[in-house]
Amino acid sequence: MSPYESDPADRLVTASADGEDQAVEAALRPKLLEEFIGQERVREQLSLVLQAARKRGAAPDHVLLSGPPGLGKTTLSMIIAAELNAPIRITSGPAIQHAGDLAAILSSLTEGEVLFLDEIHRMSRPAEEMLYMAMEDFRVDVIVGKGPGATAIPLELPPFTLVGATTRAGLLPPPLRDRFGFTGHMEFYAPAELERVVHRSAGLLDVEIDPAGAAEIAGRSRGTPRIANRLLRRVRDFAQVRHDGLVTREIAARALEVYEVDARGLDRLDRAVLGALLKLFGGGPVGLSTLAVAVGEEAETVEEVAEPFLVREGLLARTPRGRIATAAAWQHLGLTPPQSARAPKAAPGGGPGGGPGGQQNGLWGEGQG
Repeated sequence: MSPYESDPADRLVTASADGEDQAVEAALRPKLLEEFIGQERVREQLSLVLQAARKRGAAPDHVLLSGPPGLGKTTLSMIIAAELNAPIRITSGPAIQHAGDLAAILSSLTEGEVLFLDEIHRMSRPAEEMLYMAMEDFRVDVIVGKGPGATAIPLELPPFTLVGATTRAGLLPPPLRDRFGFTGHMEFYAPAELERVVHRSAGLLDVEIDPAGAAEIAGRSRGTPRIANRLLRRVRDFAQVRHDGLVTREIAARALEVYEVDARGLDRLDRAVLGALLKLFGGGPVGLSTLAVAVGEEAETVEEVAEPFLVREGLLARTPRGRIATAAAWQHLGLTPPQSARAPKAAPGGGPGGGPGGQQNGLWGEGQG
């Protein structure tokens, strides 16, 4: 096994939740909208939707929450139910593979109940088509029998509110997307918001932390509350075992150094990808498969696990010619870019680099993005 090879699900900075995360998150989740930190615009818009529904005494419009994992979509769905003083039913798109599965869930809903459907874009097509009618007309047609003798029996449903969550809103078919009365897109958190999240979670976990320690954890959390809470728990362990339990900036930095999470939130896999790109390929461009072989990972792991954050941080760019490193990547790893990456080359028949419009065909060439 390569020294870099690992299970992506085991990464400390992954936004996915494992069993431990889910158990802890249940205790850390805010219960009301006013307690929810961040997502100011979505929170205000959602508050108006819920308050208007309560005044009308009716179920609110169906709600679609989209955005990267770990930002609070599940938490908001539970807050919606709490604000409406209604029960909530939780399921997921992958669990609904047949229209009958969805019909069984819908037929057991009570009036005003909230149905939370996580990863709604992964639901099967027959179930999607049944959901159209259920969302719009609060009715489903149950097919009894097969072949020419099959009969559709209409089943009336009580008014309910569907809350759909997705990390891939673009994969939702337009007819389904159009049936949501409110769509909220969750954004990554600012460091100041994550500091508030860390302070709140530290209070609930009985962790003593100073403002500088909270800022250090927030700065390495990739704009994601779930990662901030996970890092806080690991720093708490370090502070309790090797120190007096107080989390300061120095203690947080030393703890996260042990767990290989650097000052910008990059872990070992991220730095392995950047290191290979810079040291082995001079900053690129290099193809995805070649880069993946260099770090001993599958191409899909590099593309879907490591690259999104590196691109968002401005450390790596995807171009038609391959992956290239930016100046920030050289600086972050403390390396000096080769002369070819810092100075354009003259070439006959054109400007610097000889490319169209004088673009350089090397590191900073066409398609840098």
